[in-house]
Amino acid sequence: MTLKLYAHPFSSYCQKVLIALYENALPFEWRRVDEPGAMEELAERWPLKRFPVLVDEGRTVAEASIIIEHLQLHHPGPVRLIPEDPRAALEVRALDRFFDNYVSTPQQKIVFNQLRPEDKRDPQGVAEARALLETAYGWLDGVMVNREWAAGGDFTLADCAAAPFLFYADWTHAIDARFAHVRAYRQRLLARPSFARAVDEARPYRPNFPLGAPDRD
Repeated sequence: MTLKLYAHPFSSYCQKVLIALYENALPFEWRRVDEPGAMEELAERWPLKRFPVLVDEGRTVAEASIIIEHLQLHHPGPVRLIPEDPRAALEVRALDRFFDNYVSTPQQKIVFNQLRPEDKRDPQGVAEARALLETAYGWLDGVMVNREWAAGGDFTLADCAAAPFLFYADWTHAIDARFAHVRAYRQRLLARPSFARAVDEARPYRPNFPLGAPDRD
């Protein structure tokens, strides 16, 4: 088996895939996109130039959720990240979309706004993104009242998404103490060895976080 991953350790979507790889101890070749020639290689396979991208025996697989689905199908391990039962799998996939669309997307909108020249910034868009994060935190807090992991008792694709997205979301728009179940869930994710490894690998890049990485986590 030869898996090659085009990724960057500080990217939340790359961390999502790294968690899946680490959960099942799958060996792979790192192609960090900041290394010479790596982006050119990636662009030849995926002209949109978005990462992560997985190459598996010559086949190119793009998009983090699809990469994890691919790994489940072709390289299953002891940790099943998508349940076999189709109804349970549907909930996992729905939660994965929740974390992508309603946690990561508004979080990144705030970050990308900060990267713009000051005269090109969008205060209204940022306010809307912060409001969406507040709503997402509130909904998730109700979901997590009696759950260890996003979809229940098992660690799944949904948690692979939740871990990096909640990690950076709390840096960007702090999870208020009234969302105690979300805060506790975030701490459980940080304690998960697969995500703890991804976090440690990304530590050298924290000075690059445009909002200033907090002195915690």
